[in-house]
Amino acid sequence: MLCLVRGDRMSRIGRKPIQLPDNVDVKIEGRQVIVKGPKGQLSYILPDGIGISIENKTIVITRVTDKQKALHGLARSLISNMVTGVSQGFTKSLQIYGIGYRAQISGNRLILNIGYSHPVEFELPEGIKATADEKQTTITLYGIDKHLLGQVAAKLRGIRPPDPYKGKGIRYADEVLKLKPGKTGKK
Repeated sequence: MLCLVRGDRMSRIGRKPIQLPDNVDVKIEGRQVIVKGPKGQLSYILPDGIGISIENKTIVITRVTDKQKALHGLARSLISNMVTGVSQGFTKSLQIYGIGYRAQISGNRLILNIGYSHPVEFELPEGIKATADEKQTTITLYGIDKHLLGQVAAKLRGIRPPDPYKGKGIRYADEVLKLKPGKTGKK
């Protein structure tokens, strides 16, 4: 008979303290946490039952009962991502594969020529910046909000997802694509 004993009913992620860099300030106004840094400012509203305390450039997230176990780790991860975002920022790279496929940047718009009869214009939301390499086949997105950055990258990939047979389309730079074999002739 197997018996698991849990001496500590805390979330492993939730109980890890967050170290604050010197150039980051955190304010707590009621349930709202405001994080300011050299790259910008982000805010987050804590869920009910989750508490926060700041001591000696360290943030500790606590919870009242075990009903908030999942929210405990989530709140800690989101606040940690906010601290990293306002101090260092986040990047996400996308690759464009296909003959004649390319991306141009015009202000806060991406103009994508990706095999459709017309160029596709994609409006970048506020807080996200993009650059393209000299071959116009790599798009690099920059931003301080990790969630928004991931959403924008997913929407861009969704415009022309990679083809499972030839591999043409837009994919993440670190994405590994296993191509399917094509049709075989009758014997």
